[in-house]
Amino acid sequence: MTSDSARVHRGHIFHIAGSPTVLDAAASLVSIPDGALVVSAEGKIEFCGEFDSLPKQYAHVDVSDHRPGFLLPGFVDTHIHFPQTYAGDSYGGGQLLEWLNACIFPSESHFADPEFAAAAARDFCAARIRAGTTQAMVFGSAFPHAQDSLFSETLRSGLRIVSGRGVQTTGPASARALITGEDEAVRLVSEEIEKWHAADTGDVDTAMLHVAVVPRFSLSVTTETLRNLGELYDSVRARGVYFHTHLNENNRPGTGEIDATKGAYQVDSYLDTYDGKFLPGSQVGGKSFLGRRTILAHAVHCQDDELARMAETGTSIAHCPTSQQFLGSGTMPWKRTVAAGVNIAIGSDFGGGDEWLLPQVLADAFKVHISEPGDAGLSLHPAELLFTGTLAGARALDMENRIGNFDAGKEADFVVVDPSAWPQLAAAIDHGVRADDPELARDQTLFALLMAMREPAIVGVYVQGRELSAQASRRV
Repeated sequence: MTSDSARVHRGHIFHIAGSPTVLDAAASLVSIPDGALVVSAEGKIEFCGEFDSLPKQYAHVDVSDHRPGFLLPGFVDTHIHFPQTYAGDSYGGGQLLEWLNACIFPSESHFADPEFAAAAARDFCAARIRAGTTQAMVFGSAFPHAQDSLFSETLRSGLRIVSGRGVQTTGPASARALITGEDEAVRLVSEEIEKWHAADTGDVDTAMLHVAVVPRFSLSVTTETLRNLGELYDSVRARGVYFHTHLNENNRPGTGEIDATKGAYQVDSYLDTYDGKFLPGSQVGGKSFLGRRTILAHAVHCQDDELARMAETGTSIAHCPTSQQFLGSGTMPWKRTVAAGVNIAIGSDFGGGDEWLLPQVLADAFKVHISEPGDAGLSLHPAELLFTGTLAGARALDMENRIGNFDAGKEADFVVVDPSAWPQLAAAIDHGVRADDPELARDQTLFALLMAMREPAIVGVYVQGRELSAQASRRV
């Protein structure tokens, strides 16, 4: 690689360097007010440091000067729903199960129309780019043609994705269009894996497109579905296929998701249904889905042994504070979950959440956790917030060797934030109180950046060093 084929991006750099846990994020926070990010022609990071310390071989390369803007790693959304692209802020008059029945199943059923689904795929990708979400674990549509549109449009737009069709083999009348038979469910998932997993490069380690096995949640499938999908997943796990679903979201006594699941399966814990122990009494009935490429959304109301089992297997949590507020699901206990050793990444959960922009979801995380009762409450450090929205997501997707921060050798996914493009952010950055202590002043700047950021301030989005464009898409 010669310096002539590289490019320097100049601005205030923030990232979490190395491979820390969330507890060590503050110690690993890098802030370079006049920073240089050198990106090779192949889209890899060659240097991250002070602009005045650029190695000599880069003295004459082209410079993209983003000052006084900021350079942050691309945001990683570990839980978002493609077939809910148009379902944000849907009023259903109830919590999770009522909302699914009244709003979401009917909304997702519209994706049976191929033209509607194709337009949604364009809008979905454009919204991701506007929000700076360069990688995402996407809960997919039940309809294969919709998934084809999603993968095709993601590839065209230059984004990364992990997704799988939402599997349902049982459910209420409102979900009728989304439900398949047992054999068809496995066949469609298998066909999606063969068609789209690493389809862009043919190599799972370099691909931008990846497939996941995605049952909606345990109440949407049967023990036969779990057994059959477990056999399928066991056969493709070594190929880097992912697993994704929901866990312990709503604990309304008797009629909520958790009690309904435990009652339907007669199991000791909700997690048991994904751990192969889905027969009455939590007896083993099939293969476990847990592991390093498994992300379980919400995990608001976990038992201690569930958290321990996730930590043991390397399973990650997609923490979705925005949707948990919207649906009255409660607050995931931050201290207890972190203490269990589980990796926690952030998820927008759009459209249960009504925010695409992950810094706003992180802002919600800050607000809910400082409000936890008694000793459970804490003020999250801004580095912990940045970690949760970037490097923790890369870890959850088992892609920490590729993305998540600006360590040399990683792929150059980053966003450019210009405070002047959003006056409230400019005010917070330019006129907010800063401590005399330089480390605290640094933290105050990062905190203001994350909390006050809005989409207009994201003026550049890059994946593998290439700038992406959120073109307006046609609605149907």
